Amino acid sequence: MSLKSLNIPVIDFVGRRKYAMFFSAILLIVSITSMGLQGLKFGIDFTGGTLIELGYEKTADLESIRSKLISANFKGTNVQYFGSDTEVLIQLEPQTASSAEISSSIIRMLGEGIDVRRVEFVGPKVGEELTNDGGFAMLYALIGILIYVAFRFEYRFALGSIAALIHDVIITLGVFSLLQIEFDLTVLAAILAVIGYSLNDTIVVFDRIRENFLATRQVEPGSIINEALNQTLSRTLMTSFTTLLVLLALFYLGGEVIHSFAGALLIGVVIGTYSSIYVASSTILAMGISKEDMLPSEKEKKEIDARP
Repeated sequence: MSLKSLNIPVIDFVGRRKYAMFFSAILLIVSITSMGLQGLKFGIDFTGGTLIELGYEKTADLESIRSKLISANFKGTNVQYFGSDTEVLIQLEPQTASSAEISSSIIRMLGEGIDVRRVEFVGPKVGEELTNDGGFAMLYALIGILIYVAFRFEYRFALGSIAALIHDVIITLGVFSLLQIEFDLTVLAAILAVIGYSLNDTIVVFDRIRENFLATRQVEPGSIINEALNQTLSRTLMTSFTTLLVLLALFYLGGEVIHSFAGALLIGVVIGTYSSIYVASSTILAMGISKEDMLPSEKEKKEIDARP
């Protein structure tokens, strides 16, 4: 029975994989170049320092605030609006004085009638530890995924899924580097969530590819993979669409606190959907996957036959 008779789209994903690989290569080159030249704009969680959120009754003059902080010899000042023009976020590099002394002196300097919403302090050592722990968390997640997929499917599938995940992470980080969006702990959490989301999408596609390899008499791997991608396309797009609706609401209505978090997830979901269709499947096809690789070995056959 043909895919058209089952109302399943017939799109030649495999035939267009060279264009997709070229597109991915451009994105990866731009991302890696940006991270190499200007790096990520790490937030206070990683660099250490003091963060002060202030509320004004009227529109705050950022230039005036910056000039007062610079004249008072505060190092590494970053002043920006936080949600509205009456809310200001001040970020300072690590100072010799305590956070309480710093916030008190800033309030006295800027004048009365200012509402101090929050004051946070992160030491340089804590920031360094968070950077290392975050990197190790991402590395351990990728290693665990590699082992899981290798045992569940086959080593080519494991390498294909890892290629897709690395592709997604690098491009997401590249967007943050290129646009110099602040990278903090919430963004790191979003990156780890993107890894899980992308893997789930890839596993669904791989499951269907394996089933088709075992159920069909076709011997052309490209045709089998193409059929599997078309069969899972509606599920992939529906899942991504509903997820994006929630993320768009968080991005535009959730406030500045989770703005970067929602932005990272938006980028990751779009790139993850694309990589599940093109990068993962193209990788296993390039590695020469075949029906014979899906069949159980003689030892496994004997174990299956011996089961009650």
